[in-house]
Amino acid sequence: MRLTIVGCSGSYPGPDSPASCYLLEAVHDDGTGRRPWRVLLDLGSGALGALHRYADPLSVDAVLLSHLHADHCLDLAGYYVLRKYHPTGPQPRIPVWGPVGTADRMARAYDLPTDPGMTAEFDFREWQGPIQVGPFAVEPVPVDHPVPAFGLRVAADGATLGYSGDTGPCPGFDAVAKDADLLLAEASFRSGDDNPPQLHLTGAECGEAATRGRAHRLVLTHVPPWHDPRVPLAEARTTYDGPVALARAGDVYEL
Repeated sequence: MRLTIVGCSGSYPGPDSPASCYLLEAVHDDGTGRRPWRVLLDLGSGALGALHRYADPLSVDAVLLSHLHADHCLDLAGYYVLRKYHPTGPQPRIPVWGPVGTADRMARAYDLPTDPGMTAEFDFREWQGPIQVGPFAVEPVPVDHPVPAFGLRVAADGATLGYSGDTGPCPGFDAVAKDADLLLAEASFRSGDDNPPQLHLTGAECGEAATRGRAHRLVLTHVPPWHDPRVPLAEARTTYDGPVALARAGDVYEL
């Protein structure tokens, strides 16, 4: 399983990266032969354009949305346009998993009537339990955020990625981190600031969860452009002894 960081800027696109979007790839035999399968974890503001650098957007098999804040889902509106009006013709529907209300939220984002909205382009499905997409076994885990939100555990090729989505410290995030080969965790807050509760994580809190869960590797993401990313990185190293790095657009991890 390969992870490519398409976008990792927190809250809005930054000078060096779009907002949240992560490309997962694995080869799988679907009965018609072996081919690469591709899924996107989130498709936030500015990410669709950058995705072209790493994969043909028409080759994506599914989109998995952690929650419906703009920096995690809004470029699905542009993706709707691409799939509907591409010069090769309308594209087959692909599944989009997300929280309750995803189809209506995305229709409103493009000022469409909710019926049919984007349902001719996307097969909207709501998180209710584990799913399988080709080689990817995906477990959604509810986490603590002001809107319905999920962390995601994605397993393929004998490896497991834990993705926090957006969350404050909570048992759900600990479940996402447990035994992950790579824990991709948002580090939007700094320790010592007057941070609102139940919203985001500090680098230190990411490291603590990685330590409790015995995650094999920690990658910090979703640092807002107004923060120096070296701060959460230094914090995480005080609470986690394993390999830790900052996500950067274009980085590739082989799991």
